[in-house]
Amino acid sequence: MTGSTARTARVRRPARRTLAAALAVTAAGVLAACTSNSTDDGSSGEDTRRNAASSNDEPGEEVVIGFSGPEADHGWLAAINSFAEETAAEYEDVELRVAEGTNDPSTQISHIETFINDGVDAIVLLPTDGAALTQVATEAMEAGIPVVNVDREFSDEAAARTTILGDNYGMGVAAGEYACGLVQEHGLGGDAVIAEIAGLDSLPLTQDRSRGFADALEGCGQDVDNRVAAEFTVESGEAAASNLLQARDSIDIVWNHDDDQGVGVMAAFENAGRDEFFFIGGAGSANAMRWIQNGDMEATVIYPATQAADGIKLARLIAQQRGLSDLVQVEVPRRIVLDAPVVTADNVEEYLPMGFES
Repeated sequence: MTGSTARTARVRRPARRTLAAALAVTAAGVLAACTSNSTDDGSSGEDTRRNAASSNDEPGEEVVIGFSGPEADHGWLAAINSFAEETAAEYEDVELRVAEGTNDPSTQISHIETFINDGVDAIVLLPTDGAALTQVATEAMEAGIPVVNVDREFSDEAAARTTILGDNYGMGVAAGEYACGLVQEHGLGGDAVIAEIAGLDSLPLTQDRSRGFADALEGCGQDVDNRVAAEFTVESGEAAASNLLQARDSIDIVWNHDDDQGVGVMAAFENAGRDEFFFIGGAGSANAMRWIQNGDMEATVIYPATQAADGIKLARLIAQQRGLSDLVQVEVPRRIVLDAPVVTADNVEEYLPMGFES
């Protein structure tokens, strides 16, 4: 997007509201020894499993971790895979076995069954469908192989030793709070026109993002005036954004849920010659961050592509029967929800290295 003088004046503003880039961790109890790969021989009351006095990155016993995720047909998913493999390569005590990505639940189930038969020490799984993969994940747990569930939850908490999630509702809240800050800063008033370009409406994650956005806007007396849905693809993003622009002659703020589909959204803006609004993105692509640097975008809200990489780190500790050295309760938590920080011109340099290519 080339950006007119008026556009540049509007987007080059310091962030009024950003969320701390912190890890929100909630522990929901500790799994029984039968699913934590511990051996109970009754020989001693001394707990030798906890090794929180030393750095978690110090080498431990060698472990084999199986990793399975969907097909990388989306920039964010490709980053999920690459970050996971790069993280595993950092540890000399980890052998990572990567199943070929697939969008077919039955194929992914067979991959997990292979990991079980091979007797891997832990499994990190981003399921194509959480409900469809619940049973085979449970079978792995019952076989004594801890499972780390990433991004898409199983239908039974017992199917995973640990679950790592992005904060979809929090992502919407962050975008909405930032939009409220723009309304206040620029005196847009109660008649501000706010638009939303969602992802797939059938997905709970999309519903959560929209709910968070609406809830945050309500806090400053605003609401969503126009909402369209895309499908997390470039083509659908362009089509949805084109429909939105045809419906409104003037818009103050646009929030797009996904920076991959944002490539198409930006193309629609360019084709229509429209740049009168503040543009907020979602997910944290490198494209979006470069647009922020260039003054073509106001902000983007991170949905971490590091979730599987974090899963590798935690699977390694669980398989080695170690805990987290930075926690007083040293056991690896049962549930971890990652933060949704807002990236602006003020902090884009910090986040750009973690941006994924669309």
